[in-house]
Amino acid sequence: MRKQHAARLSVGSNAGLVLLKLIIGFGSGSVSVLSEAAHSAGDLLASGIAYFSVKASDLPPDRDHPYGHGKIESISGLAEALLLIFAATYVIYEAVSKLLHPSPTEMKGVALGLGVMALSAVLNFFLSIYLHRVAIETDSPALTVDAAHLRSDVFTSVGVFVGLALAKATGNALFDPLTALIVSAMILLTAARLCRESLLPLLDARLPAEEEKAILDVLDGEDQVLAYHKLRTRKSGSQRHADVHVLIDDHCTLVQAHDLTEMLEDRIREALPAIHVHIHVEPYEAEMKHQQEVHGVILSTGKSNRKITS
Repeated sequence: MRKQHAARLSVGSNAGLVLLKLIIGFGSGSVSVLSEAAHSAGDLLASGIAYFSVKASDLPPDRDHPYGHGKIESISGLAEALLLIFAATYVIYEAVSKLLHPSPTEMKGVALGLGVMALSAVLNFFLSIYLHRVAIETDSPALTVDAAHLRSDVFTSVGVFVGLALAKATGNALFDPLTALIVSAMILLTAARLCRESLLPLLDARLPAEEEKAILDVLDGEDQVLAYHKLRTRKSGSQRHADVHVLIDDHCTLVQAHDLTEMLEDRIREALPAIHVHIHVEPYEAEMKHQQEVHGVILSTGKSNRKITS
């Protein structure tokens, strides 16, 4: 599976960066590089979570999970977003400590630090582009967050690079923590957005308005659908779920009603990929009477007003 290949690539890249930063950090005595090694270790954990969640989410539905395992990806995305918040908070703590207690030893190993930060930024930049492309093609929440995580690492590496370069050029080590504070603020904003995007599917939030409109366009485009109501949508991983009640002629046979729902479901699946649709058919006259008596809804039969609000 392409999703799993992309996730494995992220794990391998982060593992290599951790090893490289540890070797250079201990060899040069650079605190900044060692801090980045710790950051990359967190990235390795995050990419590992993404890999196992992508692998698990691809498992078919079973007896205990009839709707599949897609929400594992959203859980993974939330975990990665929280790791981002933790990492940014740690960097802020370290930066503030350096501002309050500057040390001349912070300038040690600057040249090697610049080199490893540049390499880290380049590798993560291209890997994040690849992961983002695969995430869009496969509609994978876990890879989407992993790609955003790697983009934040690019900002971090560039920030450390700029801070170290300014510190080396001016002899003032305070540029390093000042740059780190700016980068951390950007990471926190990204993490907050990713938390929201990961939480919505876990809370069974409805699909985006444009996706629901695609479903409604199919219903509005079929003359045999006299009215409809109770449209419910949600997303689980890369899979979408929708159910809706449609009202048809009271005299339609069971076979005709079945054929109509099959046709509508096929059209909805053409409009939206990876969607599971359930359509409940109701007799128009009987349901309209029920809607009027119970809900006080009087519905015109015109094509522009076929949605019942209940």
